[in-house]
Amino acid sequence: MKKIGSILLSILLSLIFTNFLIAQDKSDWKGGVPEGCTSITVGKLASVDGSVITSHTDDSHRTRSWMDIKLAKDHKAGAMVPMYKRTADNTKAMPVYKHDRIGEIPQVEHTFQYINSAYPCMNDKQLGIGESTFGGREELQSDAGLIDCQRLCQLMVERCTTAREAIKMAGELTKKYGWNDYGECLTIADPKEVWHFEIVGSGKDKVGAVWVAQRVPDDHISVNVNASTIKEIDLSQPDYFMASENIYEVAKENGWWSENETFQFCYAYAPESRKTFAARRREWRVFDLFAPSLHLDPNDENYPFSVKPDKKVSLEDLVMVFKDYYEGTPYDMTRSIKTTDSEGKTIISPLANPFMPYDQLDISNVSGGWYSVDHESGKIDFLGERTIARWYTMYATIIQCRDWLPDEIGGVVWLAQDNVATSVYVPVYCSVTDLPDSYKTPGRVKGFTRESAWWAFNRMGTLTAQRWGEMRHDVDAVWNPIQKELFGNQKIFEEEALKLYKEKKPQKTIDYVTKYSNDWADKVVDKAWELGDFLWTKYDEKF
Repeated sequence: MKKIGSILLSILLSLIFTNFLIAQDKSDWKGGVPEGCTSITVGKLASVDGSVITSHTDDSHRTRSWMDIKLAKDHKAGAMVPMYKRTADNTKAMPVYKHDRIGEIPQVEHTFQYINSAYPCMNDKQLGIGESTFGGREELQSDAGLIDCQRLCQLMVERCTTAREAIKMAGELTKKYGWNDYGECLTIADPKEVWHFEIVGSGKDKVGAVWVAQRVPDDHISVNVNASTIKEIDLSQPDYFMASENIYEVAKENGWWSENETFQFCYAYAPESRKTFAARRREWRVFDLFAPSLHLDPNDENYPFSVKPDKKVSLEDLVMVFKDYYEGTPYDMTRSIKTTDSEGKTIISPLANPFMPYDQLDISNVSGGWYSVDHESGKIDFLGERTIARWYTMYATIIQCRDWLPDEIGGVVWLAQDNVATSVYVPVYCSVTDLPDSYKTPGRVKGFTRESAWWAFNRMGTLTAQRWGEMRHDVDAVWNPIQKELFGNQKIFEEEALKLYKEKKPQKTIDYVTKYSNDWADKVVDKAWELGDFLWTKYDEKF
């Protein structure tokens, strides 16, 4: 009877969360399951080795799973860049986005090489970008604009070499051609500094944008988790603040701020984003893990824009945070669920559902406020709580920018596929000229394929979620040693690459880092397929 009770409980939980998923898909954000990305930034004096760091979890099951390298290119006079409108597409094997051409803007004479992920993330000049959507006021979105978030990321890495240059260019282009997206935060890093750039539209049927940017102090860390975080600004300090010319005007005209009040960007332009625990709790968790001495309250509405970490931040620390599910806190999503069988005996069920350990608080009587924003209407729906790690992450990046190394070696994107909690980060140097075929193979338009790197990790991660309490240990036993080896190898490998560079062999340096990046990328994909097969075999009788 005990075994039957456990089976029935597992089936019940599966039904609950299957229905939960279906419900979310009907009131989605950007047309899919509830999305929302996490970006953590680190100043150069706050990191262990002096790296400036930005990062991104692309928490979406609509954005594309493939990625490639776009090489530097010279363009003829009069060349144009197409602009697109991103909308949900449910006609393919899996939910995706379609991109309808809506206009074009003039091209520049030369564009830089960049890593072309769904949100282009780094160019060969060590300009790196993370992203997080915060929505903002519905009435600010304008279809009259031409530029959306993905296109703006692309324009930044194609045309700019520093964070400040990227922000100023974004301001100029969106003023002239218009922003057509909802509220977005881009976390923009170069080898010297990292900034948070928050942007919204200027109003229905208007061409333009309202934006603000704040620099993370060199000895601080910061985070954006789907909520506007920039509050008071001081434009007399251009080393720390920048903003559009209309930042006060639009807020005043719409009655969102008056001159006798303290201006706070987040409350003027995205007040609803500050109300959700799904964002606030992640802000608290990131800051609390890096600076526990601050004793921040997990229920506060606001936290500092940035904080000084108790100790300098390493790559290992960042991986730990991105895999977090509030373990050891009152909001722990890995804890067992207690129930009783027909004989009255207590059954302790480990989290073994496809949508756990990331969504179980809805049935554990813990209040939350995860929200979704419909990309087309801007409508906000308040849902359950969520963690940093997410089962529907498409890919994730941790980006290092380092001024003591040449660009070919100094810029590196640590790239993970699918759910970070069941994945591993591999280095993709910003100068690599190609990626393995499996990374360039679309994995969603036509459905499952063994030719796709993303499917290797998605399949394995989905399997792991079925019996998370047990399988997570099998997965960690494989990935943790590999991650340790990769981080441990970095200094030795880069010393060899630097020798080539100093011998005035830049192309050999690029070939060297390309081979290293691609060899490891292939290796972990093979291991992910192998690990998935192992889980099928080991747990066959337990499903």
